[in-house]
Amino acid sequence: MKIIYIHQYFRKPTESGGTRSYWIAKELIKRNHDVLVFSTKNNMDTLKRYETVDGIKVLYLNVPYSNNFSIVARLKSFLSFMFMSSYYLLKEKEVDVVFATSTPLTVGLPALIGKWFKGIPYIFEVRDLWPEVPIQMGALKNKFLIKLALGFEKIIYKNASHIIALSPGMEKGVLKFITNHSKVSMIPNMSKIDVFYPREVSDKQKSNLGINPQKFNCIHFGAMGKANGLEHLLEAAKYAKDNNITTINFIFLGEGAMYEKFKKYVQDNALDNVKFLGTKALKEVSEIVNACDISIVSFAKIEILKTNSPNKLFDSLSAGKPIIVNSAGWTKTMVEDHNCGFYADPLIPKQLIYKIQILQQDKNLFNIFSVNSRQLAETKYDKSILVPQVVKVIENTKKQNV
Repeated sequence: MKIIYIHQYFRKPTESGGTRSYWIAKELIKRNHDVLVFSTKNNMDTLKRYETVDGIKVLYLNVPYSNNFSIVARLKSFLSFMFMSSYYLLKEKEVDVVFATSTPLTVGLPALIGKWFKGIPYIFEVRDLWPEVPIQMGALKNKFLIKLALGFEKIIYKNASHIIALSPGMEKGVLKFITNHSKVSMIPNMSKIDVFYPREVSDKQKSNLGINPQKFNCIHFGAMGKANGLEHLLEAAKYAKDNNITTINFIFLGEGAMYEKFKKYVQDNALDNVKFLGTKALKEVSEIVNACDISIVSFAKIEILKTNSPNKLFDSLSAGKPIIVNSAGWTKTMVEDHNCGFYADPLIPKQLIYKIQILQQDKNLFNIFSVNSRQLAETKYDKSILVPQVVKVIENTKKQNV
């Protein structure tokens, strides 16, 4: 099969960011499929460039993007990639299937054009429920544009041969628009048990990584955008400082539009219990996560964000970390049902500190949560389990449309 894989933010393991598409593409190639990924790269000196990334053929398009972009700049980036990838898809010959993964929702248009103009079936992967996320977050307010976006979402779903949703909430969101439940599969984000795993770490190694070995270190790694609700963690850090709780540190790993605001908050409140370590490649992220004590998975208290399926949660499971989530959706259910973490209300800073202190003081519970996290990653969410499920959907799509 010849597969065009459309993912605006394709990343390999040596880069920062999610690597789900990398592992899926590798498995497709392993099964002798011809895969070409359409993606973007900043600071290119040409309009496009073909590269081979660990055996994966990638067409990089010169479409700049950054988490620090304004809403207008992001929209321009989304539309540029949409039109360019549509053009290059129409130029490709003998394509058997298109696999388009969001976000943004606009990656669905080239897949739709491929179906309408060349009869190519496509699978659409929903990583976030767009446009509902920007609507609820206030980024999309114009009533006409909202109606247009919702209509586009419905068209993408109805024309897809199959849809993969990354959480039960996303699956439910998709099923509001289509009646054929059999063409929707829920395949969540993936753990990487060979990349994130518990191992011994010395105090010297912790210090070299920028982590104070004398503190109980709580890490949040990933994007620092509005949707992540990290101000709640900073408020908890301030609560700890104001109440003379000196044994807890908060470690932030990543970048995003809110970084400068958060940095100023830390400076203005003289929070010596908060440290920003910047953006790191996957290998170093793994080392830093391993060197910390617990992982905090944070999102803003917005209803649609309860459907999230964050990479950092599954990487935290792999790393064998007790996890505290502040989103009262399926991630809360997961950590509570599998006894590997706590939920803390993001609007109550004291509650987060209290939950952290429980894990700091109760070593038996800490160890139970750690073991359960790793076991859940190994038995249910590892990429070795979930990648073949995605590949099976892609292969079956071709068979169904012969």
